[in-house]
Amino acid sequence: MGPGPSNVSPSVLEAMSRPLVGHLDPVFVKMMEEIKGMLRAVFLTKNEMTFPVSGTGSAGMEFCCVNLIEPGDDVVIGVNGVFGTRMVDVAERCGARVIKVEAPWGRIIEPAQIAAALATCKPKFVAVVHAETSTGALTPVEEISRLAHDAGALMVLDTVTSLAGCPVRLDEWGIDAVYSGTQKCLSCPPGLSPVSLSPRALQVATSRKKKVQSWYLDVNLLASYWGQDRVYHHTAPITMNYALHEALRLVLVEGLENRWARHQRNHKALKAGLAAMGLEIASQEGHQLWQLNAVRVPEGVDEMATRKRLLTDFNIEVGAGLGPLKGKIWRIGLMGETSNLANVCACLTAFGQILNDAGRRTDTEAALAAMGQSN
Repeated sequence: MGPGPSNVSPSVLEAMSRPLVGHLDPVFVKMMEEIKGMLRAVFLTKNEMTFPVSGTGSAGMEFCCVNLIEPGDDVVIGVNGVFGTRMVDVAERCGARVIKVEAPWGRIIEPAQIAAALATCKPKFVAVVHAETSTGALTPVEEISRLAHDAGALMVLDTVTSLAGCPVRLDEWGIDAVYSGTQKCLSCPPGLSPVSLSPRALQVATSRKKKVQSWYLDVNLLASYWGQDRVYHHTAPITMNYALHEALRLVLVEGLENRWARHQRNHKALKAGLAAMGLEIASQEGHQLWQLNAVRVPEGVDEMATRKRLLTDFNIEVGAGLGPLKGKIWRIGLMGETSNLANVCACLTAFGQILNDAGRRTDTEAALAAMGQSN
């Protein structure tokens, strides 16, 4: 129940045990097409250039940056946690001049902040982290995307933690480049990064003055492998693609809106139970992630000792805070297969016992009752 990887379905693990085939085998090529189609359905896009990059979510971040940035380009990046900070680092390594738009960790990037930054430059793209895993904050992006396009810029979005756990609507929101990860709400092991480029973003990548600095992540080369030509580029991780194919199938069988609603229900149940125990969500009210709950550590409670006992005594893993939130929050994941009421109940029960044993009076029964009345 940490910030990822999430639990996976037995059928995903079974898929990974299937015999290997070649990465240009007709069976695998057929599966590649099915994966592309299912990813378009999950991203809610018609973008033809939609496929999984061989690498984790950070590879997807690099994919977007190296293909869109040329040395000297201005880019505007929202920074309100670890992953906005990482995107700045990646963009600067590509030679970009980064205009940072910063917000306190746990709060969202406001459209007015983006508008102010856009007035100072003519950026190649505007980028924000949709669901900031380090803080549990969900930044709305529709207005930011409109501002980016009005300024002649592309809109880039990190959906590593949001995809399949809350609404992500690429075409409706006008997102030009997006990346995600498999190990969060898709409930697949880490190892692939779903990406998608709009025709506008693809045009930028294919009309560059200089070659993409990364051979491995160059969409001009990858397009020939994932497109109709099937030109050899690299040996794709066959087993990981088996897993992603099955994980995407499960998402679409459940239905996107049903899956979003399940994550919302379980977040509300956890939040209600925590409130009854005197615990609160630390991220900005009205913009709290359903799938990653940043819980404020109460005064006098040992954050690390609580996490250790959760793991050793109850077999529950939760994440620690990072950066300025280190020692101040627990990060409780309710992602994909992990997002169910049985896990919420187990988590509340374990927290209640640990806090009571530490001398902090906690009413676990009230917490479980509040959980049941939350929806």
